[in-house]
Amino acid sequence: MDAFARGALIFGLNGLERKIAMTAIQIVCAIFVPLLWGYQFVVIKVGVTQFPPLFFLALRFLVIAVLLVPFVARPTRRQLGPVAAISLFLGGLNFGLFYVGLGLGSGSLSAVAYQLATPFTVLLAWPLLGERPSPTTSAGVALAFIGVVVLGAGPSANALPLLLVVGAAFSFAVSNVLTKRHGPFDPFMLMGWSSLLTVPQVVLMSLLLEHGQLASLVTADGRGWLALAYTIVIGGIAGFGLWFWLIARCSMSRVAPFGLLLPVFALMSSVAFLGEHLTSKLIAGALLAISGVAITQIRPGAQSALRRGTESVT
Repeated sequence: MDAFARGALIFGLNGLERKIAMTAIQIVCAIFVPLLWGYQFVVIKVGVTQFPPLFFLALRFLVIAVLLVPFVARPTRRQLGPVAAISLFLGGLNFGLFYVGLGLGSGSLSAVAYQLATPFTVLLAWPLLGERPSPTTSAGVALAFIGVVVLGAGPSANALPLLLVVGAAFSFAVSNVLTKRHGPFDPFMLMGWSSLLTVPQVVLMSLLLEHGQLASLVTADGRGWLALAYTIVIGGIAGFGLWFWLIARCSMSRVAPFGLLLPVFALMSSVAFLGEHLTSKLIAGALLAISGVAITQIRPGAQSALRRGTESVT
């Protein structure tokens, strides 16, 4: 192989490595998102005690849409269908099932069950995006998921809330793959318009399944309104803005495993704000989950890749 071809191969492999690997700022953002969402579990638990869960969700999406839609571009004709599909899986199904499941069940167990979104995303990305996970990534996901299982190990719980949260996790995984497949989208355009399209979905579900919506607007106290504000600004605009930004720039097999840090932060927030005890099970599960996510970020060996590429060319 001549020098020019060898140089082109080296450049291509280095470019591929940069594309696959996450930068330091992307890793920081990928850790920050589950931190924001983990603390949101406590916040939502407070909110759904003062508002009907689906009505609380409708208020969230309505305010996000009002804040963003006037200031972002309209989706193009090509984007409208995918944005509507994302609104269904991310908004109506994911959040609808999650808020109802969290309202009926335990916050910590819901946080654990929701982590099925990560293996669901990695598995769906293989046939739908052609992103076959490497053995290292698969091992990291498995280890992190074992940590999640350790966190959730305990007495049997009511099955219905957990099944609702598992359904939410699958819907979130579908929305991740749709966002990657049809993007890249402007994060705030996607958030604003998908929120607007989600409002009628959750309003209809609330009218069919709940009562006391108007009364809750009068009876809710400051904690309830602060919980709503957190889900709108911190968990919604900031959290999903960063998440959509990461999806547009990184492989799903790289980004998705960071979601397994969510139960770690959710349980830490429960210890800090709900008086739950820091147990050895919590520490062990957190360390396993963090170690698993770290393994998924091991960069592919550039030298071995170059050697394989050289052998295939020669």
